Amino acid sequence: MPSIEPILALVGPTGSGKTALSLHLAARLDAEIVNCDSRQVFRYLDIGTAKPTAAERSAVPHHCFDLVDPDQPFDCGRYREHAAAAIADIRGRGKRVVLVGGSGLYLKALRYGLALAPRRDAALRATLTALEEATPGTLHARLAVLDPAAAARLHPHDRVRLVRAVEVCELSGRPLSAVQAAHGFRASEFDCRVLGLRMERAALYARLDARCQRMVDAGLIDEVRAVWQRGFGPNLPPLRSIGYREIGEHLRGRRELPGAIAAMQRATRQFAKRQLTWFRADPTVEWIDPESTTIETILRGEAGRQ
Repeated sequence: MPSIEPILALVGPTGSGKTALSLHLAARLDAEIVNCDSRQVFRYLDIGTAKPTAAERSAVPHHCFDLVDPDQPFDCGRYREHAAAAIADIRGRGKRVVLVGGSGLYLKALRYGLALAPRRDAALRATLTALEEATPGTLHARLAVLDPAAAARLHPHDRVRLVRAVEVCELSGRPLSAVQAAHGFRASEFDCRVLGLRMERAALYARLDARCQRMVDAGLIDEVRAVWQRGFGPNLPPLRSIGYREIGEHLRGRRELPGAIAAMQRATRQFAKRQLTWFRADPTVEWIDPESTTIETILRGEAGRQ
């Protein structure tokens, strides 16, 4: 039986050129693309999540986009189910897989599986969310007492992961960091070659600032308004993410548009920095400069050795 080619995963900070490179690689490898971005799984959130365009998605088959509505829960476990099914389907048709996205936790869950932790508790989550909304910073302070190791690596504003970390502590009586350490995340269930895209920070930040402005010019304000009109309110987690949060504040009269764009740019730069920190901690990532590394170099397996 022929050996299965490894998944080629393109990771790195937002705005670094992953989508463009994935299209070139998919064309050369006769591959199909699987999403690994935690926001692009939501329907109707197109401009603000920088989903591939309709033309790009018609040129190469894309999977794991637009899976759920913005008010539906979605987590690493559900992502892993969808992605594993897509990978099996693609390989069953004799195609290769290019995985694309900047959600390091989703990639980790796909490669190594999930730690055994308590199932979500809707009532507890509602209580924790209400506490955080009433007094921002409450969850991070609480986690610092329950699980200092998890608190040290989570951003104080990362409400989704803070809720989950506190939830695990409360339901299991064990720190999430201990649960994850017991799992180990060492045995890879999918053979992946992971390429990380990086560039000089000033150049990346300039690209991100310009990209935020392009999103607004392309209709992000109308997109946010349309999502609200569908009944998906601004307090839903996907609509509190970067871009949707700042433009939503503008639409509610809390920010002038220039200030909203500036806040969106600042948050995007901070997010890119956190993504880089995550992926730099992964020794399996081969780092490349997307502007100077050729497709041929990548396909020969020489990228990331420079």
